[in-house]
Amino acid sequence: MKFGKILKQQIEETLPAWRDNFLNYKELKKLVRLISSAPLLSAESMEYGKAEAQFVYLLNNEIDKFNVFFMEQEEDFIIRHKELQQRIKRVIDTWGPDGTKPSETKYKDGMAKIRKDIVDFHGEMVLLENYSNVNYTGLAKILKKYDKRTGGLLRLPYIQKVLQQPFFTTDLLSKLVKECENTIDEVFPVDEEDRLKQRREAITVAGKGIFRNTVAALLTMQEIRRGSSTYGHFSLPPLNLPDSDLIHSFQLSSPIPIL
Repeated sequence: MKFGKILKQQIEETLPAWRDNFLNYKELKKLVRLISSAPLLSAESMEYGKAEAQFVYLLNNEIDKFNVFFMEQEEDFIIRHKELQQRIKRVIDTWGPDGTKPSETKYKDGMAKIRKDIVDFHGEMVLLENYSNVNYTGLAKILKKYDKRTGGLLRLPYIQKVLQQPFFTTDLLSKLVKECENTIDEVFPVDEEDRLKQRREAITVAGKGIFRNTVAALLTMQEIRRGSSTYGHFSLPPLNLPDSDLIHSFQLSSPIPIL
């Protein structure tokens, strides 16, 4: 599948409020076509220099957009992660076996609500990781297209700049995702019967909301980061999906075809 179609699919499947924050690949591609189709533009001409400056200007605006959005989301996730940990502690301290007001029913109800919120939270963080992956891939591809069609040499120096950008630096986000998965494994352990029940329930809701989007994001990340005949220096490394019950339930339950 061509990247333009992959990007369109991702925009359609992500959270609606995020749609305007993805790469404007179509506009950049149009500008590359205009620059490369102009017969009188040589690499040494003033007109070519102006055209390239306009292309770089648009790229820089896109990166600024990515960074602002990514950092706002990341900051919100840090706050929400802390709040979820505090909620777990309050339920345990209040309704747990050793709590101030022990109640098995209220404890189970409280933890069930938190678990649902953690699963949704995990899904949003995976979507943000996917946002980073897709936009980086789009930048690498449009720069490759620019160099190929114009004879320019923008790709290498510009990608070096991209690698230092906040939207590309997902170490903290990946850490939060892992901590979220560990919390589910440790605080909400399930036996085999419960696991099968959750998967059956997941099948009925897999076409809705964050759950569905997360499945699509995980599989798309795996696809665009898979080694292939076009894999090269600027490609993201292949993605191995985390070996957790949560991710397995996503994969096993997803009816979404990724073409």
